[in-house]
Amino acid sequence: MPNTNNKVKFGLKNCHYALATLDSETGTVTFGTPVAIPGAVNLSLDPEGDTEPFYADDMVYYTTVANNGYSGDLEIALIPDSFRKDVLKETEDTNGVLVEDATVEPEHFALLFEFSGDKKKIRHCMYYCTAARPTIEGSTTEDSKEVQTESLELTSTPLPNGLVKVKTGANTDDTVYNNWYKSVYQTPASDSENGQG
Repeated sequence: MPNTNNKVKFGLKNCHYALATLDSETGTVTFGTPVAIPGAVNLSLDPEGDTEPFYADDMVYYTTVANNGYSGDLEIALIPDSFRKDVLKETEDTNGVLVEDATVEPEHFALLFEFSGDKKKIRHCMYYCTAARPTIEGSTTEDSKEVQTESLELTSTPLPNGLVKVKTGANTDDTVYNNWYKSVYQTPASDSENGQG
């Protein structure tokens, strides 16, 4: 549905993760098939990077801006076991118990999600994310049950080729839009650089 412009955005849903594998020799990154993260509540990501002014002729002559990606939190109803095992690298023992091991490094992943709009949902992909271990918390039930959510502290950094994120727009091809959650989107310029077809 090209040329459909939104006036507003609201809501958050369709969060997915796709494991990212970096080939250290070639610098290419390949992605697994996106897996749903149900129960998205809130996503807040702040830009990372410094702005440095260069002074000359008694004024700001030039300003450099570093894009170091984003950091923030993803709040969800309950972190799925698949995410804990695939990304946080918890293992499941023979008794079906999830085990956290301090010697294991978490995996990088792409984060896909969408915001609703008045005309069309805006779909996003953050390419190279990491997640810190979530806080363990809970409280007693009183007169009414209050749902307690879980949060993931996320960091999204640029890929080796510089790509940070992509999002759909008014002119996004229908096929690309409809297949957003089937595989991680790669721009035509990055297809050969990242080994994606």
